[in-house]
Amino acid sequence: MIVSMTTQQTHSGRETSGDSTHALAQEVARAGFYPEVVLGVLTTALAGEEAGAFLVQPETTFAEAVHRHLTVLALTRTRFIIVHVDDAVGEDGEPVAIATSEAVPVSRISSVALTHGVSRPAAHGGNLTEVTIAISWGAVRRMELEPVACPDPACEADHGLSGVSMPDDIVVRVAAGVEGDDAVHRAQVFAQALSAATARVAQAA
Repeated sequence: MIVSMTTQQTHSGRETSGDSTHALAQEVARAGFYPEVVLGVLTTALAGEEAGAFLVQPETTFAEAVHRHLTVLALTRTRFIIVHVDDAVGEDGEPVAIATSEAVPVSRISSVALTHGVSRPAAHGGNLTEVTIAISWGAVRRMELEPVACPDPACEADHGLSGVSMPDDIVVRVAAGVEGDDAVHRAQVFAQALSAATARVAQAA
């Protein structure tokens, strides 16, 4: 079992032109997880475009050992940028960082699924306590398989497996109980910006 615990504040923002990219760089630096590495990979992925909206998600997970992760989502005029950085241990025992990036044209995004967790929903709409953003563009699919049930309780035959194939490109969850109410609000702002970008592309098609 892996338990995850976010140790920094998630942040998203919408600024104007270069101000937004500067604010993104500040948030990466504030996260404090190999900021020079993250910014170098991010700069390469942006390729001169400005980040109009962004989300920075630092996280610590622990199973047999403690590991840190950082995910940066950035939205430009044409593309959705993902940068993910993990820490690891090299063959010589020294710490290393594994940084990956992906740039997806906004036109390729097929789904932006938002899950809202709301406490006390009967009280004037309740309080937003968490937001999960699932973004799909067809790069990765997840299969969930389970044995086919037989209505005969005495049957011992193997009836095979049934399953569901679901897109699973990237999922980010922000919870008020971990990151705070402001972080949830900022994640919602980023989700709105991403949804608006995909809507514009759909209308132009």
